[in-house]
Amino acid sequence: MTKLKFTILIASSLLLNCFSQSEKKESIIATNATLELVTSDYEFAFTEGPIADKKGRVYFTDQPKNKIYIWDEKKGVSLYTEDAKRANGLFFNAKWELFACAEENNQIGYFDKNKNFHVVFENYDGKHLNGPNDLWIAPNQGIYFTDPYWQRPFWSKDHKEIQDTKGVYYINPKGETIRIINDYRIPNGIIGTPDGKTLYVADMGARETFRYDIQPDGSITNKTPFVKYGSDGMTIDNEGNVYLTTSNKVMVFNPQGELLEEITVPEAPTNVCFGGKKRNILFITSRTTNYTLKMNVKGVDKV
Repeated sequence: MTKLKFTILIASSLLLNCFSQSEKKESIIATNATLELVTSDYEFAFTEGPIADKKGRVYFTDQPKNKIYIWDEKKGVSLYTEDAKRANGLFFNAKWELFACAEENNQIGYFDKNKNFHVVFENYDGKHLNGPNDLWIAPNQGIYFTDPYWQRPFWSKDHKEIQDTKGVYYINPKGETIRIINDYRIPNGIIGTPDGKTLYVADMGARETFRYDIQPDGSITNKTPFVKYGSDGMTIDNEGNVYLTTSNKVMVFNPQGELLEEITVPEAPTNVCFGGKKRNILFITSRTTNYTLKMNVKGVDKV
């Protein structure tokens, strides 16, 4: 072999090796991290709605027991309130007021610093909502929420589904409410990007999640299929990856809808968020149990 051919061969080999190394990307899960059960003195019936405050503490609900709890990465789990208004999904606004989908009376509202509940919205077109399930507060403080219908044992016997569709709604910063989606079977999980430009909404009935462009007035356009999975709860990390909760896994997709990770959970996961002081701990609610997982990415579901 001539010296020229040998030089070209070595150079090509080095180039291919560099290309191969550049294709390898660090896992979103921290090295050697494993799913950890959150232990506490409390017994849960059905946990949901996790969201972290500015200190990284995760608030989550137990709707059957009408309670909201707080998880702290150092102190563990403590009780926040025993009068949760049958809250399901939770989210903090810019004032760090804890907003909730309060299914007791089909309302959207928030808990103040004294844990008193204030109603922000309850009736659409003069009729009670079906049962607000999950919500996301955009950077402009507009509120997006899903309103499927699941019959609840705490409702009166004559309670009925009187809205003409299982919809998705938007409450603008002025308090005006419009229905923005009316073609879903069962809308459920919802989350948006931190720049306020993209909204993801899951249709559990169709077992599909869609992506929308958010317009300056809060309306949405360009309904685009994202992935062929529905989701009870959702979150996004700082790389734009979307986390969905399915029957026995948390599935993570990049913004192009490509599967990155499947995190198998012992009990069916209901919702997910990032918590901890560094916002790098994935917190998973799973009905009667909760789990954490250390990550190489961070959450962005805060304002």
